[in-house]
Amino acid sequence: MSFVRRLYERFASLVHELAKFGSIGAVAFLIDLGLLNLCSVVLELGPLTSKVAAATVSTTFAYAGNRYWTFRHREQSGLRREYFLFFLLNGIALLFGMLTIGFTTYTLNLHDTLSLNIANIVGVGLGTLFRYWSYKKWVFLEATEPIPVELPETGVTQDR
Repeated sequence: MSFVRRLYERFASLVHELAKFGSIGAVAFLIDLGLLNLCSVVLELGPLTSKVAAATVSTTFAYAGNRYWTFRHREQSGLRREYFLFFLLNGIALLFGMLTIGFTTYTLNLHDTLSLNIANIVGVGLGTLFRYWSYKKWVFLEATEPIPVELPETGVTQDR
């Protein structure tokens, strides 16, 4: 029975973490999408320049949200280290967006706003898979000491 309970507790924690990561990601995505369209359509910057500008702002928001909400229970290994790794890994994830936008715009020769947004959504989706995995692996590390966690259903506090 303890095996089933441990399995449930581990799975419940992952679901909560994924929900928080998804919430921060959804807001960051809206920031990214809004700024991409503002820079591209209104300011008439190129599609790749617009993507870099949008990603820079949305990544800054995502770092704060993930550090202080999603992964707050994980060890804090230093703001400089985390911030550097976070932006390095987001730079790698940005390549997914740059490649899909570049392919759509310059290879397929589709220059309309709808095509830009579809390419952006595909790139963000691919980048998100990479980001979740890489944040857990290299940026927001597992705590070395047990951290008390309150189980939502019972109100009981126990170490993780």
